[in-house]
Amino acid sequence: MTDPIQLAAGDIAPLFSALDQDDVTHDLQTYLDQGKHVILYFYPKDSTPGCTAQACDFRDNMARLQSEDYVVLGVSKDSAKSHGRFIEKQDLNFPLLMDEELALHNTYGTWRMKKNYGKEYMGCSRSTFVIGPDGNIAWGRYNVKAKGHVGMLMRELGLTE
Repeated sequence: MTDPIQLAAGDIAPLFSALDQDDVTHDLQTYLDQGKHVILYFYPKDSTPGCTAQACDFRDNMARLQSEDYVVLGVSKDSAKSHGRFIEKQDLNFPLLMDEELALHNTYGTWRMKKNYGKEYMGCSRSTFVIGPDGNIAWGRYNVKAKGHVGMLMRELGLTE
């Protein structure tokens, strides 16, 4: 087995086009052409405690992020139906991209070997990438913590008062 891709700040972000829960296409190049910064975050599973806390943190900070031209896109391998329920239940105000075939996870290197209670398995490494309008990764990190991640990210991006 080969090691996953390891992207870092300064790398050119891999382009992608993916569908969200409402069958709307989200294309990275389109966002870049609009001068947007894209926060692309990968999370393991809809409606689990950590993923819910992280999604709600993005939701609660959306006005500040949007005021600085940031677009937030969540990604997991869950289905459109699962994403729709998660969005409705948590009143999320950003799209969730579907990656059931793991193409986006593999492109960004977030599908990795994980360990839990001594057991090894492949799964999603909770990861976040901030892509600047120039198409480069401005900030990227693998294995982020769900709780407090958005606040830390906003501090790193200079978006806190």
